Amino acid sequence: MASKALSKPRKMPLADIEYLFQILSKANPNPKTELEFHSPYTLLVAVVLSAQATDVSVNKATKTLFKTASAPEAMVTLGIPQIKQYIKKIGLYNTKAENVYKLSQILIDKHNSGVPEDRKSLEALPGVGRKTANVVMNEAFGVPTIAVDTHILRVGNRTGLAPGKTPDDVEKELLRRVPEKWKKGAHHWLILHGRYICKARKPECGACSISHLCRFKDKILS
Repeated sequence: MASKALSKPRKMPLADIEYLFQILSKANPNPKTELEFHSPYTLLVAVVLSAQATDVSVNKATKTLFKTASAPEAMVTLGIPQIKQYIKKIGLYNTKAENVYKLSQILIDKHNSGVPEDRKSLEALPGVGRKTANVVMNEAFGVPTIAVDTHILRVGNRTGLAPGKTPDDVEKELLRRVPEKWKKGAHHWLILHGRYICKARKPECGACSISHLCRFKDKILS
């Protein structure tokens, strides 16, 4: 059944999309990332570290890393070898340590040690792609962007909310179909739904609050 998860479903009607977000927002009125951070800079670093890693593993690493280096200058002073020691239990830690060091130096040199709010400047930083830029813009600066990861790609296709073959396709559909008032929280509601309910191998359709709106043909109701 899981192999059919991304088979193209019927699109969810716009009226149902409104109802879907009413349901998700009622259960979680103030959605936010599960990554732990306390500034735009620490958020940026955490999101860069989270690529192909769990939020739990990233939070364990940054809990100690940010006590030592929570600003670009401190991270550069720490240096790549020491950054590696803090994040060595995270996947791809060698490359990520270099990216965190380099982006910190760029923030110092080009952005007065601050995190830029625009997509072009964010995506110019090492280790920052469209998804990471979307998360930072949304969470740190309140921009109504929607970052599409594997969870949201799956939810968008299964439910019929935003069918698409690629993350970019799904993002475009979400931005086009999700009502404006829900866009700021949409990323968080959908990623949490995909992480804990609409799981890849065995979705918990019987416990799903939006199952009656979902267009997924292979629902697992028991």
